[in-house]
Amino acid sequence: MSAGDLKLLHRALLNSWSLNSSSKWTPENPAKGQCGVTALVVHDLLGGEIRKTCAAEGWHFYNEIDSARVDFTASQFEGDVQYDDLPSSREEAFADTNQLQYDDLKKKVVAELERMESYPINQRSEFIG
Repeated sequence: MSAGDLKLLHRALLNSWSLNSSSKWTPENPAKGQCGVTALVVHDLLGGEIRKTCAAEGWHFYNEIDSARVDFTASQFEGDVQYDDLPSSREEAFADTNQLQYDDLKKKVVAELERMESYPINQRSEFIG
């Protein structure tokens, strides 16, 4: 996974996050509350592992891909995130979201990536549902 591919996916996420994927979303802080649902969608698309760290509001979820930490929602926090890199699971990350939010974000991200005419990400076939 190249840095360009990650930038493309980050742009697709930014264009896809909304109140439909997290009730905490705001235009000023679009990543707010998106960590669990984003970790699941990124896991679907890129594989790897789901990780978690303790944050002020509870667990914060993100991904580890090819031994590298990938946290697309770190911008929701004012300061630097202190990562614990604890193992997590799809079930734990899903407890941070719901089926409607997951379905909405997954659909929008895939459509956004297809719209960008460059689809370097191999979609995995595992889905919660």
